Amino acid sequence: MSTMPVRAAMVPVSQRVRAFFAPMNQATGTPTLFDPGKYGTFLLNAPPAPWLDLGWVDNLVRYCGTTTQPLRAGAQGAPTAQFRGPLDVRIEFEFREWGKLQMALACGAEHMNVLASNPNANALPSGGTPLPGVALLSGSTASELVVGSAVSQFSAGELLAVDVDYQGQTGYVGTGLAGAYVSSAASVNYDANYIRRVTFNVARVAQVTTNSLLLAQSLLGGTPASGASAQQVIAFVDREGGAFFQEWSALFVHEEESGGRVCFHYPRLGPTTAIERFMKLGLTPSEQSGSAKLWQREVVVEIAKPLNSLALQAAFQAMPHVDENDGQTVVCYRSYFPAAMAAVY
Repeated sequence: MSTMPVRAAMVPVSQRVRAFFAPMNQATGTPTLFDPGKYGTFLLNAPPAPWLDLGWVDNLVRYCGTTTQPLRAGAQGAPTAQFRGPLDVRIEFEFREWGKLQMALACGAEHMNVLASNPNANALPSGGTPLPGVALLSGSTASELVVGSAVSQFSAGELLAVDVDYQGQTGYVGTGLAGAYVSSAASVNYDANYIRRVTFNVARVAQVTTNSLLLAQSLLGGTPASGASAQQVIAFVDREGGAFFQEWSALFVHEEESGGRVCFHYPRLGPTTAIERFMKLGLTPSEQSGSAKLWQREVVVEIAKPLNSLALQAAFQAMPHVDENDGQTVVCYRSYFPAAMAAVY
């Protein structure tokens, strides 16, 4: 009879990958950090704040182009030490669900709310002059908007953008998290509605009471700022181009079926060009840099002819973070939570 120990549950088994994103302060470069010792194997349907559940993703590919270089010495040029070359770490995947955040992350630039337009306004591809906003009254919260007698202007099911008027300020704008960067008031045509065009403070009305609007989901930016107004949102629109680069913190979880959970935490992710398709085409890195036109941003997934679903292709460059424990510059953390009673090695 064999007396060899049983090496149980050492192979992580997972069906799909779950994506969680959290806002980072772009003005200060401060990310949202995932502490595996603090959060552990949290419930995927109840992520710790401020992490946001963006659903399942497919075809996740992690790419590391960071090289190691030898330091050579002696007559034979033998390697005597090693050092790392420039950090080049990327990740790409497909969102299988469409929503404001999924679209914003996939486009990487300014993501806009199409505000309900004034019928007499000139037509513009990102939305023309909108109907006036409704000022919020005191007592408004992230989940309830007090508007008084103006409740008659709203209906359950409508989408709303909630934020302050644009008043000529420059820099990052948007309550709670940056929706755009304004270089000058003239660049946004002194538009009082501009912040509500780009804000992430968007939610759907679940119920209309006698003087307030109850929201189906809390506003991402929290309690509306003083002087905020609400405007109806008809659709979301993003664009190819734009000067603004979003940055987010990200966490990808292989939910455990057996054998433990695996997590990939990127403190800072910025948009970049997808690489997997270039690799399939046999292009070198230098050829990839000039071939962004080959990146198809939507992927058609056949359900059953003639039905297809559309998946959002997203690709990111991992940006550096200085680890507080030892001052090392890193771009990604991989955590493994072993299954109960699993062998350690």
